[in-house]
Amino acid sequence: METLNYRITAEDENKRADVFLSEKSGKTRSYIKNLCDEGFLKINGKISKSNKILKTGDNVGLNIPETKNLDIEPQNIPIKIIYQDDDVAIIDKPQGMTVHAGNGTDGATLVNALLYHLDNLSGINGVIRPGIVHRIDKNTSGLLVVAKNDKAHLSLAKQLEDKTCRRIYLALLEGEVKNDTGHIETKIGRNPKDRTKMAVVENGRTAITDYKVVKRFEGYTLCEFSLKTGRTHQIRVHAKYLGHPVVGDKEYGIKKQRFNLNGQLLHAARLEFVHPGTGKKVSFVSSLPEYFKEILGKLKEKKSDFLLHI
Repeated sequence: METLNYRITAEDENKRADVFLSEKSGKTRSYIKNLCDEGFLKINGKISKSNKILKTGDNVGLNIPETKNLDIEPQNIPIKIIYQDDDVAIIDKPQGMTVHAGNGTDGATLVNALLYHLDNLSGINGVIRPGIVHRIDKNTSGLLVVAKNDKAHLSLAKQLEDKTCRRIYLALLEGEVKNDTGHIETKIGRNPKDRTKMAVVENGRTAITDYKVVKRFEGYTLCEFSLKTGRTHQIRVHAKYLGHPVVGDKEYGIKKQRFNLNGQLLHAARLEFVHPGTGKKVSFVSSLPEYFKEILGKLKEKKSDFLLHI
């Protein structure tokens, strides 16, 4: 693992950590920010955030993990491309497909498929995650946008950072949610008891999710979630925090599942952003997968003030 170490002088005081490290290392700010988000940045010996403002005398250390020599091969894996042009492609990802290699997954990912089906992908996230601006979990289905060039990637990443990109999810939750609408704001970070999972923790990063009830069933609630931030497993962690985990979620949900599912009933249903090329707002919608609809069809519906439009 390569480690970058710097001592801050008056010349670099008041700079953001990610800006400073990008200037010093020659690597893109988005790449540096990703490393910081994963906990590889330490300032004065303590794990710090990418937006930390530096002071004279600070000791800044950034660990750059070794990347396996992965030769990401194009693979003829069927994927649903609902829209594409010279700048972006909108993918409707199926449940069970991993977005990119990592954590023991080397092949048969969405990236392998993208390299086969698309001529161009942005290179900002390197060879392992070309074109990937944001991701959704392996067992979450639905929409994500792929950048075909670096200009588009930077535009989309900025919209995500500024919270102007709208991402709407549908999830079936265990139990009957009390309020018709709600706002959840917590800190999310690695679960200290299980580092493979996330949790609501005091020293985590701010995570904001709004929700509203779409349909009520006996013992279950179909909810719409709007992401205001993009933390790992955010909706799943917030659903658990709400006391109503996502149905089928074996990591954050209840142990005794009623239905025999291959993953959580969580679907990225709507995606809205300003097109990097045209400057116009665009919106895309994905219908619920059949297995999701089948479960809803087995439930007894209750009266609701909201209607399902997707």
